[in-house]
Amino acid sequence: MSRTSAALQPPADAVRPVRHPDAPAPGELLGAHYGQCFGCGGDQPHGLHLEARAGEGVSLTAEFTVRPAHQGAPGLAHGGVLASALDEALGSLNWLLRTIAVTGRLETDFVGPVPVGTTLHLQAEVTAVAGRKIYSTATGRVGGPDGPVAVRADALFVEVKVDHFVDHGRQEEIQAAMNDPDQVRRARAFEVNP
Repeated sequence: MSRTSAALQPPADAVRPVRHPDAPAPGELLGAHYGQCFGCGGDQPHGLHLEARAGEGVSLTAEFTVRPAHQGAPGLAHGGVLASALDEALGSLNWLLRTIAVTGRLETDFVGPVPVGTTLHLQAEVTAVAGRKIYSTATGRVGGPDGPVAVRADALFVEVKVDHFVDHGRQEEIQAAMNDPDQVRRARAFEVNP
């Protein structure tokens, strides 16, 4: 980003991110962390249905197609929807670290329009880790993975315990997720966002 705030600059003692040994292999589809998630869940009729694939190191690629339900100005994606797509891609990086984290700060630059019907191609990577803080960056391109940049973002995620979600989420959804017999799906339900 051209004007990243001081809050998104890693401190001098930050370290390079380390991919967890049990993280999905490069090229592997990450899948939805929760069916009702607006960003990646398949059970959300107006959601983004963003699909992310693990990349090398602590990176990923993702894409979603802008549908009529996602527009702001006639025929163009709503800026908040684009910010949601960036946040979803950036938050999905935490699965490669196997860390439960929430968005602490997200700064977005809107560089060009994203028309309805366009597939937005996202690339995201973790750039540094400092204690509980995870620093990451993403770009969104139209017309293909090498197309012109339409949006970009820098983010700070903060590692939390699962209690964060248990204490603040709606109890019926929390209980349903905790009762899921699939251990991986159960863990991933509490993956990202405050």
